[in-house]
Amino acid sequence: MTSFIAQLSDSHITTGPLGGGPAAGLQLALSRVMALDPLPDCVVITGDLTDHGRPDEYAALLEIIGSFPLPLHLTTGNHDDRDAMLDAVGGEAYYSVDYPEFTLVALDSLIPGSPAGRLGDAQLSWLDEVLRRRPDVPALVGLHHPPMPVGIRFLDGMRLLDGDDLRKVVAGHPHVARVMAGHVHRSITAGFAGSVLTVAPSLWRQAGLLFGSDEPPGYIAEPTGFLLHMIEGDDCVTHSVQVSHTAALLGAY
Repeated sequence: MTSFIAQLSDSHITTGPLGGGPAAGLQLALSRVMALDPLPDCVVITGDLTDHGRPDEYAALLEIIGSFPLPLHLTTGNHDDRDAMLDAVGGEAYYSVDYPEFTLVALDSLIPGSPAGRLGDAQLSWLDEVLRRRPDVPALVGLHHPPMPVGIRFLDGMRLLDGDDLRKVVAGHPHVARVMAGHVHRSITAGFAGSVLTVAPSLWRQAGLLFGSDEPPGYIAEPTGFLLHMIEGDDCVTHSVQVSHTAALLGAY
């Protein structure tokens, strides 16, 4: 049996005069998801759901995702507010979901007031225990902050601070098929702890490539899109799906 998981990231929903672009980016991406054949088993959004973590922004987010018919799993990002998000969408800050053919794990890397991330010992121990429960099916682990440097020095300075600790946990579980992150506003793939790290592009705007400086990389008008992970047995293949620069079908929801 083949399973599909769509990985979206960094929608940065806000309100007021600047709210139109991010809202349209998320709605367009979800409509593109609904045109996939077959439909994914679920959709994961790896953080920075909103731009400032305000309750009115989460209300706007719910207007966009409230009628979405597929399972939708959200994680916190550094632009989010943990309490405001949970007040709006319910649930827990980190959790796992057992699908028949895979395990989906959503982590909470938010440090309030900091652009960097951290999981902490308690969450890492919880992750280790969750991954022990179903070693015979692939696991996908989602969080906002990349757990390793990606080469853009400004953003590497605000990555997951305990990424090496996450590396040790993941390395102990060879059935982890993907570690899914966002935060960088670029599509990036890297080997990580015997698994594969996939960083999804932003649904709003992309960061520039700036390898030789510590300055902010700025934003550029590159395409928005998302990643689609296909699991078949022990194999996991990832496809990039463009959204803003494609004439592909859109589905209604």
